[in-house]
Amino acid sequence: MTNHWIDLKNADVILVMGANPACNHPISMKWIMKAKQKGATLICVDPRFTQTAAVADLYAPLRSGTDIAFLGGMIRYLLENDLYFKEYVVDYTDAPFLVHADFKMPGELDGIFSGYDAETSKYDRKTWAFQLDASGVPRKDPTLANPQCVFQLLKKHYARYTLDQVSQITGTPKDKLEAVYKAMGATGRPDRVATGCYAMGWTQHTVGVQNIRAFTIIQLLLGNMGMAGGGVNAMRGEGNVQGSTDYGLLFHILPGYLPTPSAALVALKDYVAKHTPVTKEPRSVNWWGNRGKYITSYLKALYGAQATPANDFGYAWLPKLDEGMQASWLALFARMYRGQFEGFFAWGMNPACSSPGAGKVREALGKLKWMVNVNLYDNETASFWRGPGMAPETIETEVFVLPCCSSIEKEGSISNSSRLAQWRYKAIEPLGQAMPDAEILNELYFRVKALYRKEKGAFPDPIVKLTWDYGEPDRQGKIKHLDIGKVAREINGYFQEDVYDTKTSPPQLIGKKGDLVPNFVSLRDDGTTSSGNWLYCGSYTLKEGKPVNMMARRGKADPTGLGLYPDWAWAWPVNRRIIYNRASVDPQGKPWDPQRPLLQWRPADPAAKKPGAWQGDIPDGPAPPLAAKEGKLPFIMKPLGVGAIFGAGLGDGPLPEHYEPLESPVPANPLSKQHRVNPTLPIAKLQAMAKDPDFLFAFDKERYPYVATTYRVSEHWQTGVMTRHLPWLLEMQPQMFVEMNPQLAAEKGIAKGDMVTVSSARGQLTCVAIVTERFQPFTIMETKVHLVGLPWCFGWQFPGDGSGGDSANLLTPFLGDPNTLIPESKAFMVDIAKAPQAPAPKPAAPTTTPGRS
Repeated sequence: MTNHWIDLKNADVILVMGANPACNHPISMKWIMKAKQKGATLICVDPRFTQTAAVADLYAPLRSGTDIAFLGGMIRYLLENDLYFKEYVVDYTDAPFLVHADFKMPGELDGIFSGYDAETSKYDRKTWAFQLDASGVPRKDPTLANPQCVFQLLKKHYARYTLDQVSQITGTPKDKLEAVYKAMGATGRPDRVATGCYAMGWTQHTVGVQNIRAFTIIQLLLGNMGMAGGGVNAMRGEGNVQGSTDYGLLFHILPGYLPTPSAALVALKDYVAKHTPVTKEPRSVNWWGNRGKYITSYLKALYGAQATPANDFGYAWLPKLDEGMQASWLALFARMYRGQFEGFFAWGMNPACSSPGAGKVREALGKLKWMVNVNLYDNETASFWRGPGMAPETIETEVFVLPCCSSIEKEGSISNSSRLAQWRYKAIEPLGQAMPDAEILNELYFRVKALYRKEKGAFPDPIVKLTWDYGEPDRQGKIKHLDIGKVAREINGYFQEDVYDTKTSPPQLIGKKGDLVPNFVSLRDDGTTSSGNWLYCGSYTLKEGKPVNMMARRGKADPTGLGLYPDWAWAWPVNRRIIYNRASVDPQGKPWDPQRPLLQWRPADPAAKKPGAWQGDIPDGPAPPLAAKEGKLPFIMKPLGVGAIFGAGLGDGPLPEHYEPLESPVPANPLSKQHRVNPTLPIAKLQAMAKDPDFLFAFDKERYPYVATTYRVSEHWQTGVMTRHLPWLLEMQPQMFVEMNPQLAAEKGIAKGDMVTVSSARGQLTCVAIVTERFQPFTIMETKVHLVGLPWCFGWQFPGDGSGGDSANLLTPFLGDPNTLIPESKAFMVDIAKAPQAPAPKPAAPTTTPGRS
């Protein structure tokens, strides 16, 4: 989230699109309802009439996979009707910037941007660059009239997205489109603000990143970024999803969103040169210019005294990526399917149910020599070999199950959607032989380290030189009773030497060796500081010489009255509750909206010898407002200091363009005769990895005529491992189901409660039919299109006879967004038929075959 979740109550308009917070994010929904009580308008856009839609002021249906068409039409509407916040757009975005004269767009090139290479399915982005003046700063037209400025290009690009065209693509009635656009457009002024809430309904598409980009453009046009009650807010599906990405769970980032090094970047200086943006814009803070300090401090946290300038601070010991996408989720399982891995750790996950193309994933697991499953319970991944359709006697994978604790059996932090790091204490002791994840890792580390020391191995340094001192070791060097607080303090970071401010005379001591660093401003690139994650500097601080866990705070004061509660836990960065908050004031530092003053600049008082300062939330840096002599632009993480309408850094285009999902009921893209799907999809590359074309898709509109989408239910958690064994929850949601509209049910001769078979090009499953008005047929390009929905929280493991069904991901395609490779689970094609009367097959009985759990 850009904003604090309680800040939702400050919005005048809330657009929920690609999410269902009333069902899946109840705490956020609490504050959405607070906003409604104060008069806010709640809009829900979804293929299904959801629980959120039931309490919305305005509901608009759309065909799954057509969000960019819907949002592109909104951009056109805002521009054509002058509903954008002009002062904000001119001063705080790249709308006035002039783009390369040779830049062309899909309207001119039949579906692609300039620079496309059909052989590689990639873009050469040279023509996407800004025109520069003599000093190297982008040329601008503050009147927004130049045909090559971003504003005019945006207008030209979305001129094709008329109400008629958008309605034909999305199936949304025109009156609903205009009502949504008008409600959002009413916030394009200083005293009105809108926010957006999204979840996997936006991200799990082959244009997932561009879905979010489209709404970001809208929020920049309306002046809603950095504002109280504004922003673009991700509804996370679990309480620590934000924390997991903060700490580098994804393959392409290290903790603190530092890019994972590639094998081509041999030395630390190469890494810093490639990943540190350079700008000649004098008013830009360009905070990522400090990346060298953050990666060096991270290396010092990993390797401590072993990391020295002489050995490049241990940079060579970091794992490196091959060029391309070899470590993405999709690529890993494609390679596993080819037999390219011997072992696999499934830690706190259930890919046999959660992964797209789950049938092939289960086959891939059978090609391993060994697998370790760390989880609270047995699940479909640990027991894949005895699941439906598997032949246990042919599988040689050795499975080890390590029981771990639940969240209430261990101490530590979680970071929620608000970037709010909250410390949780252990409520009960672990049951049985279960251990906290950190204790399991701790034991694994010392055992692996001992093996490296004994047997050497090919490359021992990354392990044997790792700093790992989170508790007191015994005689064998193993640490017992790991101190999770020490881990948190290492993440915060330390001064490795006495550090001085050499700009003062005499130099002043900034930090003493061994002290916790107070914030990331203190970090250095010379090895004198460490930090496991620069964003969390300040989460553990020294007060009166003692370490204080800021994440454990529970203060309830609300000095701004906006619900920021600055003394409740700790938000990264530096306890800032709303990021880019300097965009909430005009260039003179006065709040755009005096009724919701997030920040305001207090001018210097020479008589009282008080310098100018910000009041309110923790500001995005101490620099004065833009109009001041030393003023800075508000978007401090962007090299040019402004909000980016023109996304030249993305792989599939600088402006969002509608492409059909991989599997679609539409034979052609209505906006492009040449390119039906995203032209940068790595289809051939993934097929080559898997050596099985069916691993991706086998689109056949005649065999699979209905659009399908997936979603969650309130009663089950993720794939259901933690909830399917609880009888009171299973009673409320007992088995796999598919929702369909009455017209489709009548056409297929299906009645409510019938058992049906849902099939796609990748597999099939049996489930119960729910015939409901929540789904309605769409009219797409004058053709009726039916859409059905399935929850993804089931698997084949159920109490009793095991007849509850299986995972919806047996049906989903094994392909994803070209920028992030998140799978396209929200729009694919299926068929539905009444199931045979024979009972569903039961899982194979447990076996004592050697080598299995």
